[in-house]
Amino acid sequence: MNCKGCIFDLDGVIVDTAKYHYLAWKRLASEMGFDFTEKDNERLKGVSRMRSLDILLEVGGKTVPEDKKEALAAKKNNWYVEYISKMDKSEILPGVENFFKTLKANNIKIALGSASKNSMLILNNLGLTDYFDAIIDGNKVSKAKPDPEVFTLAAKEMNLSPSECVVFEDAQAGIEAAKAGNMKVIAVGSEENLKDFDKIIPGFEGVGLDLISF
Repeated sequence: MNCKGCIFDLDGVIVDTAKYHYLAWKRLASEMGFDFTEKDNERLKGVSRMRSLDILLEVGGKTVPEDKKEALAAKKNNWYVEYISKMDKSEILPGVENFFKTLKANNIKIALGSASKNSMLILNNLGLTDYFDAIIDGNKVSKAKPDPEVFTLAAKEMNLSPSECVVFEDAQAGIEAAKAGNMKVIAVGSEENLKDFDKIIPGFEGVGLDLISF
């Protein structure tokens, strides 16, 4: 295939915001009187905000009326936004910006395909916004991965067909979404946690254009 566009997930691919989600959930748990460990936090990966709250409450053995849950989730999100508002260029994962420069120099389009509703804040803080030809995030989609909506919209906004796009993902739900959208997918992470990808890399250090040739 001739790759004309690359679509990147945000969390865990371009930047590691997972630690800030964890700090915010841990802070909420502490306020409610229980501890929330990093091991507990593994259960929240790739899970929606409200489902994450349910898991947190389960860990703490707490029952909260449905009408109070939105307020708790909002409180957690406000803390998270407070943390990510202080992010800067130093938090871009190694090799990512160099790879973006290589893509741009070769006229390959770049899109974001992320469930995050805070993606613009993060990209602006990292100084990466101008690299993107399309930004599809949680404010533009209604269906969560593994539904392919976020990726098919990204391809459409770049005026490319799905078969001309390569997706970079670090979560299994994202890999499944890319496959459902008829796209090649390069996993970012380790083989013990991920499957059904076309290629896998541990990160972007030292990668070049040959990575996206299939």
